[in-house]
Amino acid sequence: MSETSKITLRDRLAAPLTWHLAGATVLLIVMVVLGTRFALDWSAIRAGTADALAGKQLELKAMEMQTAPLRGLDQRVVHSRELVKLFYENRIPGNYSSFATRIGELEVKSGVRSTRIGYSQGKPGPELTEIFLDANIVGDYPQIMHFINELERDKIFFVVRQMNLTGQQGGVVNLRLQVSTWMRNAAAAASGLPQAQPGKAPTPAGGQSGTAGSRPAGEGE
Repeated sequence: MSETSKITLRDRLAAPLTWHLAGATVLLIVMVVLGTRFALDWSAIRAGTADALAGKQLELKAMEMQTAPLRGLDQRVVHSRELVKLFYENRIPGNYSSFATRIGELEVKSGVRSTRIGYSQGKPGPELTEIFLDANIVGDYPQIMHFINELERDKIFFVVRQMNLTGQQGGVVNLRLQVSTWMRNAAAAASGLPQAQPGKAPTPAGGQSGTAGSRPAGEGE
């Protein structure tokens, strides 16, 4: 290589323009690397954010489903209390005479006859006391069924606990019937009804058989 060529190459390498071009090239490479890294990081961040957002949305949906039964709970509680109050007013007898007389009316309406009927009361609950009725009913089968159906559909809340057909002669059916109703605690305490004893039938009302509508001694109005 001639001396002139060497000088020319050396001069070119030493020229500011050459260094500017080299610096610009290096800077461009660095920018491309940084831009690529930034793009990759941004994609990862966006993907992570989308996953996190989807997870939060699922948590929110789950919480909405869990709390859905509680929405409007205060209004439902108030409504339930009103229904209980109406039930007590309309279907819970106010005193012994009201349901004892009703039993007698249902007997007359259905054509059956009671040979023994007794009442007793259980232990007081928070608001109500259970009243037990134990009776022997006589009549033909259709009359017995009519009496039971009317008893279960009556406005006063009666629950038939047990029925037992004890005999049938000439079309006449003898039915042992055990029924429950309820009274408010104060009314039950004032009724004078004896406490129920497990395994023992209640004493017939008034101490006599067939006195479904009578009141025990000492009951207040």
